[in-house]
Amino acid sequence: MNKSEELARSLTPRQIVEELDQFIIGQDSAKKAVAIALRNRWRRMHAPDDIRDEILPNNIILIGPTGVGKTEIARRLAKLAKAPFIKVEASKYTEVGYVGRDVESMIRDLTDIAINMVKAEMQERVMKKARENVEERILDLLIPPVKKPSDYPAESNSSVDSQKQIGFDASQAKVSDYELNQRTRDKFREKLRKGDLDDRTVEIDVSTKKPANMQIFGPAGMEEMGINLQDFLGNLSPNKTKKKQVKIKEAREILINEEAEKLIDHDAAVNEALERVQTSGIVFIDEIDKVAAGTTGDGRGGGPDVSRKGVQRDLLPIVEGSNVMTKHGMVKTDHILFIASGAFHVAKPSDLIPELQGRFPIRVEMDSLTEEDFYKILTIPQNALTKQYQAMLASEGIKLDFSDDAIEEIAKLAAEVNATVENIGARRLQTILSSVLEEILYVVPDDISIGDLKVDRDYVQKQLKDIVQNRDLSQYIL
Repeated sequence: MNKSEELARSLTPRQIVEELDQFIIGQDSAKKAVAIALRNRWRRMHAPDDIRDEILPNNIILIGPTGVGKTEIARRLAKLAKAPFIKVEASKYTEVGYVGRDVESMIRDLTDIAINMVKAEMQERVMKKARENVEERILDLLIPPVKKPSDYPAESNSSVDSQKQIGFDASQAKVSDYELNQRTRDKFREKLRKGDLDDRTVEIDVSTKKPANMQIFGPAGMEEMGINLQDFLGNLSPNKTKKKQVKIKEAREILINEEAEKLIDHDAAVNEALERVQTSGIVFIDEIDKVAAGTTGDGRGGGPDVSRKGVQRDLLPIVEGSNVMTKHGMVKTDHILFIASGAFHVAKPSDLIPELQGRFPIRVEMDSLTEEDFYKILTIPQNALTKQYQAMLASEGIKLDFSDDAIEEIAKLAAEVNATVENIGARRLQTILSSVLEEILYVVPDDISIGDLKVDRDYVQKQLKDIVQNRDLSQYIL
């Protein structure tokens, strides 16, 4: 673990909340709960060996309407922890025995994500060496190397004598050829590093191997039997290459990835990824309320509730802690952190089977967003929508500014539409902003005389006047 990873994983709960505050407005209870959960991962790793395995994660259920930041909290938490993270939707899974995805596939997908993460980190560490190797390979294409004099086989005395008789010293010629070649390569190396040769075309070998394009559905899943048919069929086809004419700039990128892949230890990457999944993996299960058991019209359970309970029963051992077979090896789920979320408009957390409820001991009620929250969302976060639009228009050479009263008006409209039409949380801001800026985004590329732009309250009201006044239209547009 490098210093940046150690720092990220050793943040205190207060520091974690401060980091989350840069991207997420409000929801203090939720941020506090996940901050404690993340710090507990670090505490467990530093606990005595004899009790470490007994410390289980406190899984969390986030309860609240869409667009209030449930997914964003989990995603930012995973980035902060440098941990393997996957977001899944509970409604996409089916009970074992039915066609579809079994719940264990979320752990297999998480493992694939972890391996890609670890390999990317390893490639970054060897990137300097990879660039050096690529530089030599490109130079070999431009100026084929000449053997060193010491690489030539020893010559017989008679051959040397006969060469001297005609005034030819072969060894000296070889030295001259080698030195000339090295000087030429050094000159080209300098040009290569400056980018002077980027537009020159070279011929390189490019891999053409394609994985077998097929997917297996079945009651048990091929991976549960330790077989990955797609990988197996892919390995049957040889790794073919073909010649391709590319510019040196493009060749450098292709060859760097290839060299970095060669330099990393793939077995070590798999082992580290499996360890990281088991000790710091995070699974975010969205829409868990969709698999909560409801009742039919006559008050008795039935119909789709049977399959919903089946998904819950299949999910239970994974959350409790079990072994899941992946194509990379066995993964123990005992210490993976599970964060579930749902709106729970119809069902209630108590509609989940009791055993599954017990595995999510931390429950956090998310707050609905207010007009004041919307104002802060538009101004405070590093990735605020207003800043995103400013960055996009800056690419066209346009400076876009929002007046304070314009942001207040947008926040007010978002709160009103959420209250009267349907509450979709902060996602309403994206809809309103896109309507406000539609005309600007349309004309900017063609009208070079526009210059700097400032959006104020009058402009917002003008752009949304017809939509806001027409209640039926606002239901579709906003």
